Amino acid sequence: MYAIIETGGKQYKVQEGDVVFIEKLVADEGSVVTFDKVLAVSKENDVTFGSPVVAAASVSGKVLGHGKEKKVIIFKYKPKKGYRKKQGHRQPYTKVQIEKINA
Repeated sequence: MYAIIETGGKQYKVQEGDVVFIEKLVADEGSVVTFDKVLAVSKENDVTFGSPVVAAASVSGKVLGHGKEKKVIIFKYKPKKGYRKKQGHRQPYTKVQIEKINA
C-alpha cells in the first residue's frame, strides 16, 4: 500500500515505515504530523486518484528531526569582465517517518 502526498509544494510517494526528508515543518521532534493533501492511494491492485485530493484520506507520520541539506554553491561570472559572485545555500528539511496511511 502506498500513497502520494503533497507538502511544501512537492509530491512524495510514501509507504508505511518509510523515512522521508521533506521541506521544513513547524513541528517538534517526536510529535505526530498529519498530511491531508493525499493525491492518490493504492491498495494492492486498486488505485484511487483524487480530483484534486482523495476525500477522507490522510497520512500520519512522526517527526524524527530537523536539519540542513549539503551546501549548494552558486557561482556566477562573466568572462573578460572581472565579474565574479559566489553564493552558498543550505536548504532546511524535516525528517519524517511515515506511520499510517488512512484511506
